[in-house]
Amino acid sequence: MLNKTRGIVINYIRYRETSVIVNIFTEEFGIQTYIENGVRSAKSKNKIALFQPLTLLDLVIYQKGKNIAANKQIHRIAEIKCNTPFHTLPYDIYKSSIALFITEVLGKSLKEETGNHLLFEFLHNSIVWLDEVEEHFENFHLQFLLQLGTFLGFSPENAHEISHELSLHNLPVLSKTLENQLDILLNTPYHQSPRIDRNSRNQLLESIILFYRLHIDTLG
Repeated sequence: MLNKTRGIVINYIRYRETSVIVNIFTEEFGIQTYIENGVRSAKSKNKIALFQPLTLLDLVIYQKGKNIAANKQIHRIAEIKCNTPFHTLPYDIYKSSIALFITEVLGKSLKEETGNHLLFEFLHNSIVWLDEVEEHFENFHLQFLLQLGTFLGFSPENAHEISHELSLHNLPVLSKTLENQLDILLNTPYHQSPRIDRNSRNQLLESIILFYRLHIDTLG
């Protein structure tokens, strides 16, 4: 059966000589795995660029496929095209680094094989914002993780809640200064991100990742 859906590429692995197996978070079916044959050949209609991390796609997919990997349902793509072409994300080293970090987190945290329209809109809009913004996006990944937690079911009410939970597991807690900065990040949209120095940003990121690890066993 053919189905239309939007999708966000999470990652892919090479399969045989010219094919790829790609994980895509779809609007209608959640996280799904697809095989695309011949995509790495010179004559391929669907170029490998369509399967780069965070690429936004319009898909027509066959929802039934066959098992070609242990306990993993593999589907096939009937039609594919780019939904929103990127202007800066693949070419700006700072943005692409943030994008790779985000895809790693998403690859380990998105597990549901059912549609989640609100989560999809959040991811889609966040990726478009990162591509279009010209400056002051250095805190984007921090704000992204804090907002993503809302959709994954463990968003903190405030920074002290994160410190408290870390302390319960004998993990390093945030200083009062960092708690104040994190509270601002929790309550501001991307375009109103506060200025935070690199050292503080790194410490905040470490604490947020520790917080994620308490809730997602597969995060690593």
